Amino acid sequence: MIETIQWTDSGVVMIDQTRLPREETYVTCTDYKQVAEAIRSMVIRGAPAIGVAAAMGIALGMQQAESAAEFDEICDTLARTRPTAVNLFWAIERMRRLYSELQARPIEEIRAKLVSEAQQIRLEDIAINECIGRNGAPLIPDGKSVLTHCNAGALATAGYGTALGVIRAAVASGKKIDVFADETRPFLQGARLTVWELQHDNIPATLITDNMAGHFLHSGRIGCVVVGADRIAANGDVANKIGTYSVAVLAKENSVPFYVAAPISTLDLSLTNGDQIPIEQRAAEEVTHVQGVPVAPDGTTVENPAFDVTPNRYVTAIVTERGVARPPYVESLRKLVT
Repeated sequence: MIETIQWTDSGVVMIDQTRLPREETYVTCTDYKQVAEAIRSMVIRGAPAIGVAAAMGIALGMQQAESAAEFDEICDTLARTRPTAVNLFWAIERMRRLYSELQARPIEEIRAKLVSEAQQIRLEDIAINECIGRNGAPLIPDGKSVLTHCNAGALATAGYGTALGVIRAAVASGKKIDVFADETRPFLQGARLTVWELQHDNIPATLITDNMAGHFLHSGRIGCVVVGADRIAANGDVANKIGTYSVAVLAKENSVPFYVAAPISTLDLSLTNGDQIPIEQRAAEEVTHVQGVPVAPDGTTVENPAFDVTPNRYVTAIVTERGVARPPYVESLRKLVT
């Protein structure tokens, strides 16, 4: 299994996803500010993975804090890294609740229990992803191709993956499938990360550019689309990597099922619809350059939203560790969390 992130005596160790697939290197964060920067710069990315990273960052920060008064600043620093993925805030809130229960205890006890909680979040995430895989595998048609967008695999989680977890589980069940991976401009998570993961697991993968998705969805070769999510509103609107909305519309036009795989922690039932989801804006250089090489004229005006929102009418089902939700999502999602 790919080790996305680990707690060690030396610090929080994570695979550097900005360097894949050219080289497999690991970064050791020795303080919480380095963890925050790793999240911000996408050394680690994917909603569940950055939730685990945030929890470990808080635990790491408190190992070095001179007083409990620093706890809020540590949490706030990590919360400012990326605004869209709700798992980040879910993990921070979980650590806050534990700290609130412990704050009258000796600082050494607080430190130890925060480390234990962060490690538990990591282990739970892997187990949750495996459940998502088992719940989603029956939806994957045998003998067809699966289209995915961005990277929702082991690299986007503590291990195994959400969308790729469903694919892995389908393969493990004996289904003969192959995967079409959108390159996912501008950060190329599909090209760099998803294909690398699938090759790692010997699952047949074909890389396509983002603007080829409609062609292949129309061809009849694609049996379904499976993607991850960074936040899901109460009505089933889904925020995911930019370009997901376009794929969902194309899937609907061509009568191809569009599935979203995500843990319960990705649900944000406080939001009535996707219009309320904050969308992260990233640096222009990600669009004007590819791997540091300029591909646009100097001074080009750029818009670079990292995510878009897919309206629920395009979502066939949402696969979670507690089961599969189908429309109407206002009812089915709420049943999963109660």
